Amino acid sequence: MSSPFRLVVFDLDGTLVDSRRDLAESANQVLSDYGCGELSEEVLGGMVGDGAPTLIARAFRSAGREAPGGALERFLAVYNGRLLEHTRPYAGIDDVLAHLSRRVTLGVLTNKPLLPARTILEHFDLVKHIALPIVGGDGPLPKKPDPAGLRHLMAAAHVAPDVSVLVGDSIVDWQTAQAAGVSLCLARYGFGSNSVDANRLGPGDLAVDAPAALLDLL
Repeated sequence: MSSPFRLVVFDLDGTLVDSRRDLAESANQVLSDYGCGELSEEVLGGMVGDGAPTLIARAFRSAGREAPGGALERFLAVYNGRLLEHTRPYAGIDDVLAHLSRRVTLGVLTNKPLLPARTILEHFDLVKHIALPIVGGDGPLPKKPDPAGLRHLMAAAHVAPDVSVLVGDSIVDWQTAQAAGVSLCLARYGFGSNSVDANRLGPGDLAVDAPAALLDLL
């Protein structure tokens, strides 16, 4: 089928890969290191999307205190050491990217720091499908929901907003797409999708319940 889009930009955590357990176990290790009780994987998964500093701040607030100095650095050290223990691409993602890359330009926009993002994409050989440089959360561009990263990818692909779509699972992705004037494709299979009120999706927005469904829409 002919795609209405020329550029498809993917979020990483909760969209391309299920990294919830590794993120949650790393956050719980840090909470435990500082004498706090652990939180459920589901609760911590709902805190993912705005980057590691916000995740750690939210986790400690939920545990009843402010994040102490050094907690972020401790989390990054723990998480980078267990980056691939349980993290896996969602079922069918490799085939979806392979098919999409033949007809549209693909990019990745994530609030995860670039090194672990690239490590995950390279480990699972997903990076071969991505034509544009990966935009991470620790580069010169501000994190999502600021639209600068998405606009940068549109400029690199020489495309306009009306032929671009952001595929993501969280309210942060919806806000980013709104700010950039592009369509959102909500990945309802992702662990952050409960943060998005489906009633707020616009007429140009899409939603899928499994990665394979992306091939019918994009």
